[in-house]
Parts: sequence; structure tokens; C-alpha cells
Amino acid sequence: MLSILYPYRNRDSRRLKRSFDSLSNQTNNNFEVFFIDYGSTPDIAADIKKLCQNYPFISYQFYPTQYQPWNKSRALNSVIKNLKTDFCFVADVDVIFHPEFLETAYNLTKTGQTTYFQVGYLSSSESRKTKAFSEYSDYRLSTNEATGLSLFSVAQLKELNGFDEFYHFWGAEDTDMHIRLKNAGYGVKFYDEELLLLHQWHPSYQNRERTGSTSELKLSGILPLNHQHLKYAMNNGVTRVNNERWGENLSKEEFDKLEEAELFMEVTNEKRQVEDILFGQLPGFSKTIIKIRFVTDPFEKTLKFKVKRFLGKKVPEYYTLREVNDKVLLHLISFYRNKPYAVKINNDKGKIEVTVKFS
Repeated sequence: MLSILYPYRNRDSRRLKRSFDSLSNQTNNNFEVFFIDYGSTPDIAADIKKLCQNYPFISYQFYPTQYQPWNKSRALNSVIKNLKTDFCFVADVDVIFHPEFLETAYNLTKTGQTTYFQVGYLSSSESRKTKAFSEYSDYRLSTNEATGLSLFSVAQLKELNGFDEFYHFWGAEDTDMHIRLKNAGYGVKFYDEELLLLHQWHPSYQNRERTGSTSELKLSGILPLNHQHLKYAMNNGVTRVNNERWGENLSKEEFDKLEEAELFMEVTNEKRQVEDILFGQLPGFSKTIIKIRFVTDPFEKTLKFKVKRFLGKKVPEYYTLREVNDKVLLHLISFYRNKPYAVKINNDKGKIEVTVKFS
């Protein structure tokens, strides 16, 4: 049996149904699907769980990580760590499968290497249509630089501790996995003999970063940072990553404790306060759960502050709320990503709430 893994958060159900229906039409049905809902909002999660129940081959798993950044690596690792099958295919909620995809995938497992597939990227208008695979026509073909849809040996993934969980939001975790497999001496091949996968259109992460809601977690410059991390893996022969807790995710019990925690302190956006909390105080906290609220200092908006600054007198230095957001998120994913934590952003009210469980 071959395992198919879908990492997911807050995407529309129509694209999912097209993908699932294409699996229902496979000429080889010796497969199982693990659908990993990594922190969708409760209403969307309920609808998607109901959709998954219409397909007997799907196992639905939800993690209450809606107040954490998207982490495809950790979502995938939560399943990979315990997989019993020999091979798995990392899918995408936007993918439409050719009816003979599974048949071909099984033949490719005999090589023992990783295989990633050429993809037909559908146009926006074509993506809204529901029809047979062979009837889609308006698409562009991917090159060997698109690495996201891959067939892996499960044993090889486990040997390297899965996908690198440093990668948050979007970008590079798939290519990183290929590079580390090559560094470990395993083969990776691009399959473009025939088109077996189509990809439904969606806005890029960069567009979502600019136009998303005021409460959606975002981090400026994360794509270049992810690619720099990838470059390090490439140049330094990295193979195994993560610590012994790889693949572990926030539980419902931990989520509830974070939600119930009382406010420990309030900090303004004054630069020295933000930096002291992140670098001076957080590393020394031993209290079980710490909840900190970052708020905009009212003094920053006063006429007195503006006049003193205009006259060149000494006044506090401030970060914008977006800068506080970036510093807090980068700090969390760098040093506390293996601890239970939650981040709530409300730009309209000028506050950011961070909760971390230390023990």
C-alpha cells in the first residue's frame, strides 16, 4: 500500500473535492490518504472533516495550531514518523491526479529512489472547472525546479528525521528534503515522461502576505530567510535535522492550557522593552506558562512626544507593530518552536499576545 499525505490549512473545499474525486477514479486503489489539518479555523475544519468522511480512503487528523505559523514540515512529519508503509507521496490540496498516477507511482517505487513529478499549472479560469483530467488544456508545465510533489521512501525520510521544521510559512522545505537525501547518498529523479498531475491556481504567498486579514500570522522576509537556510544545507552537506521531538504537534490539552493562561505582563512597543523581553527575560522564565501582551505605547501618539522628537530632544525609540510582530515570530520559530505556544495578532487594536508553555 502507498500512503498519500495532504498538509492543509484553510483552503476552499471545491479544490479539495476535485483532488479527492481524482483519487476515487484511480485504476489502482491500493492506497491510503492521511489528511493533516494543521490549524484551520473551527468552522472550516468542521466542513473539511465532513468532506473527508465521504471518502473511505481518507484519515482526517486535526491539530489546534491556528495560532502558530503554517509549518508544512511539521504537519508532514507528524504522519511520517509513524508510517508503516514503505513509500509515501506528498500531495497538495490543489492537485488533480491522472487516473493512472497510482499505477505509475507503484512502478517507480521499484527504483528505491525519490521521484518528483512534472506538473501542469492550470490557469485561474481553468482551475474553476470540473472535468476529466484529459479535458484540461490551459496550463503551463513545470520544470525540474518545482519539487513539491514527490514520492519518497519512508525509511529514508525517517533516517533523516523527516522534513526540516525550521521552515515556516512557505518555501524551500521540499527542495531541502531532496538536497539532504542527495547528501546522504540517495537518488532523486525528475519524472516528465508524461503529465500525471495538474495544479489548481491560487494566489502566491507574497500576495497573501500583502492582502491577508489583520489577524493572519505573517513574517516579513521569511522567503529569503528560508532560501538562505536551504543554501546552508546545500553548501554544508546537511543530512539529519530536527531534534528527538520531530513530528510532535500541539495537542488539544496544551491548546486549552494556553487559552486559559492569565496575562503575566504587558509590554509596550518601545524598542528597549521589546528587546529585553525577547533576549533578557524569556530565556530565564521558569513559570509554567507565560502570556505577554505587546501594545502600542500611548505616549508615541501624543503631541508632546512629536514635539520633543522634532526638537531633537531625547525620546523613547519605538518599533512599529509590524516590526514587533516580525521580531516576536522570528524569535519563536528560532528558539521556541518545539514548545507549546500561541500568537494572536490584532493590528486594529494595536496588540500582539504571545503565550508560551515552558515546562
